[in-house]
Amino acid sequence: MGCQGGAIAGYSRAEMDGPSNDGRLDQEAADIESKLESLPVSPGVYLLKNRKGKVIYVGKAKSLRARVRTYFRGGDDRMQIAFLMKRVGDFETLVTESEKEALILENNLIKQYKPRYNIRLKDDKSYVSVKVTLGDEWPRVLVTRKIRKDGSRYFGPFHSANSVRETIDTIRRVIPLRTCSDGVFRNRSRPCLEYQIKRCLAPCCLEVDSKDYQEHLNEAMMLLSGKRVQLLDHLRRDMAEAAATERFEEAAKLRDRLRAIEKTQERQNAVSHGGGDQDIFGLYREGAFCDVQVLMVRGGKLTGNQSYSIDQFELPDEELLASVLTQFYQGERFVPDEVIVPLDVEDRDVRAELLSERGGRKVAVLWPQRGDRVRLLEMARANAQQSFRERRDSEHQYEQISEELKRRLHLRNAPKRIECFDISNFQGGFAVGSMVTFDEGRPDTARYRRFRIKTVQGQDDFASMFEVLGRRYRRAKEKKDYPDLLVVDGGRGQLGVAVQALAELDIDEVDIVGLAKSRVTSAARESEVERSEERVFLPGRVNPVVLRRNSNALFVLQRIRDEAHRFAITYHRNLRGRSRLHSVLDDIPGVGPGRKRTLLRTFGSLKRLREATVEELAAVGGISEVLAGDIHRSLAANQPEPRLDGAKRRLTLVPRPLSEGEPDDSH
Repeated sequence: MGCQGGAIAGYSRAEMDGPSNDGRLDQEAADIESKLESLPVSPGVYLLKNRKGKVIYVGKAKSLRARVRTYFRGGDDRMQIAFLMKRVGDFETLVTESEKEALILENNLIKQYKPRYNIRLKDDKSYVSVKVTLGDEWPRVLVTRKIRKDGSRYFGPFHSANSVRETIDTIRRVIPLRTCSDGVFRNRSRPCLEYQIKRCLAPCCLEVDSKDYQEHLNEAMMLLSGKRVQLLDHLRRDMAEAAATERFEEAAKLRDRLRAIEKTQERQNAVSHGGGDQDIFGLYREGAFCDVQVLMVRGGKLTGNQSYSIDQFELPDEELLASVLTQFYQGERFVPDEVIVPLDVEDRDVRAELLSERGGRKVAVLWPQRGDRVRLLEMARANAQQSFRERRDSEHQYEQISEELKRRLHLRNAPKRIECFDISNFQGGFAVGSMVTFDEGRPDTARYRRFRIKTVQGQDDFASMFEVLGRRYRRAKEKKDYPDLLVVDGGRGQLGVAVQALAELDIDEVDIVGLAKSRVTSAARESEVERSEERVFLPGRVNPVVLRRNSNALFVLQRIRDEAHRFAITYHRNLRGRSRLHSVLDDIPGVGPGRKRTLLRTFGSLKRLREATVEELAAVGGISEVLAGDIHRSLAANQPEPRLDGAKRRLTLVPRPLSEGEPDDSH
């Protein structure tokens, strides 16, 4: 790939932009050649850009001169490089002090620019992790889906949420740690039920030895780390020591804890006799489609796995694996003693040094050729292949379902992305709308939307649906971001509203259907309840389409309809719950959550707060005389209506005096 005749190697001027741009291309080639001449031999990061100046690939190199010149002047005959270079119009380099700094900078730039031809691992929000809040005075053990740099220690992520919660339940049964939130913990005045059943030491109210609490916390973290054998040995030693010194009550507690862990903690398959912590990376690839599987071994036992699917990535396996390694150990992820990889990544030593700094101990990045570690790599690759096959089978299955939807519902295209809308309200109040999106049969939660109804008063589902669809597709029209199929929860009426909403926006690219729930068709006195089939209404057609009860197409529509209903109901309940917690103090300017809490703690109740004078209000810390006056006037203007008990509700008729000349007809 040399610069010949003013064009970048690998393609001609005609392939770049056409013969009419010869002068501009000659200048571009000259500029690039000038940059290539001045490249340093230092380590650093290079950014490849297209002709619009957008970064499309970020890479690092031990020598910028050697790597970048190889791309532009030849020496790398891989088809993937030729494919990439046909899209490059310029480049930029950043010099670093060391290869390790280049590795860190490369990762930061990939996150910043999100280049098209770099892989980006999806986040772990679909996986659960266990969080130990080490930053708290009395730490807790929690299940979370978000990993933050907050000083906590994280274990995982784990593929099975049920298994994680079973482990957490085991910990809470046998290791007394606090479980309440920080708000509840700060405001407790006496021990709760958890203390009574001996699941918590009640540090919120009682004097607790911090060393004892830390000992319990260490036991929990050993259990989460997969160091079950070490924990059991530790408990046996403590139990024997307590019994030898005649602390029999303490020994009995340790015995019970030991038995509970032995009974309830699931035994995991041993995969390594060394008993160390390892991450094993397996890779399976077919063309541009690839699956990466990470097996997590803790204490010599397989504790979890994580898989990533990478599509349309045509660069070499070595670069793919290097990108996965860079992004996998971001954030607060646990760093094991060994990272075992299936390929010889050129910067293994640099990565080992960087991971050692993060883990605070020596970490090895290994490419084994024989022995037990090779068998672990084979296991990881087999899991990656199985994940790849399952994904491909699932995608093929959905292709058949979408073709069935197209055929049965007379759609213009087989739907890949489906959006479904639902309305929820309670007696006309707190009306909300929901939109959920399914992409190839799977929920795409990033595209979920919820709507607070703004223009409709009372209970009018049709008008609410019209408002929601108008707001959603007005934005969709601006971005040209349409689904393949729009589903509304309801029958012919809701379908008509959807058709009218899109017609007013002059949108004709979206197929629309209405899915009506089944109805009870049996007589009221019959012993068995009979229901009709679910019906799908189509625009311009009087009779609905009835899909087979067990058909895959109906299952997909029902699933997305039920998800839209769940999402709407959840938002609706949240709004109702928030309204119950609303106080008249929330409407007073200058009274935030802190002052509100201070006022209620000082006076004890809202009733006493209403009875307080301006001077008494101003005596509260943080309340000025002006604000005290505003609070007093607002509370006086919002006095509740007096409640009448049963006796006071009975009215006593008192005869009024008769005016002169008025007849007395009381008899």
